[in-house]
Amino acid sequence: MASDLRLFLQEFRQTYRTTGAIAPSGKALSRALARFVRPPAGATAPRRILEVGPGTGAVTCALIAELDPRDSLDLVELNDRFAERIRERMANDPAFQPAKARMRLFHQSVDALPDEPRYDVIVSGLPLNNFAVADVRHLLDVMLGRLAIGGVMSFFEYVCIRGMKAVVSGREERERLRGIAATMQQLLDEREIHRDLVWTNLPPAWVHHVRRKA
Repeated sequence: MASDLRLFLQEFRQTYRTTGAIAPSGKALSRALARFVRPPAGATAPRRILEVGPGTGAVTCALIAELDPRDSLDLVELNDRFAERIRERMANDPAFQPAKARMRLFHQSVDALPDEPRYDVIVSGLPLNNFAVADVRHLLDVMLGRLAIGGVMSFFEYVCIRGMKAVVSGREERERLRGIAATMQQLLDEREIHRDLVWTNLPPAWVHHVRRKA
């Protein structure tokens, strides 16, 4: 919606480091991030889903569409204005109503969530390429730690973003980007189970899906 786009633009200008995008995720990207929220064939037990950094709720709508009626959905959002927008949508938006009774919003950072119980699926919208290397490692460890054994974490990054930034950056920034690339590659080499390329998003994006083995 136009109001959500305006809000994203405002937050992008004011809090670029933690917002990381100028617009909500497109429908194709949202569907790719929701890939493992869809219940597997033969699933009978209720599952716990967590979205980290829902922003204005574009991806949240795709997650709700894939939830089993027994599943629950938690949202954790640090940004004040985005958290308020999610509260408004939970109260009034028809797209949120099918899961309203099974949704909770935590207005805090993801590392403030309790360790237990763990989640079956985590979907992250955090702009990891904007953070310090140590923060990226910490956030990935925290989110993996909140996953149940066998659970899947899905997250995205824009295509070629680190390479393009490196071209116009100084030495310190290039070192930061190389550190993030190495951190991400280690995670993907060890745990990635599927990858989606979403060309129709603006800008195009990779969606990575990793599984917690132990």
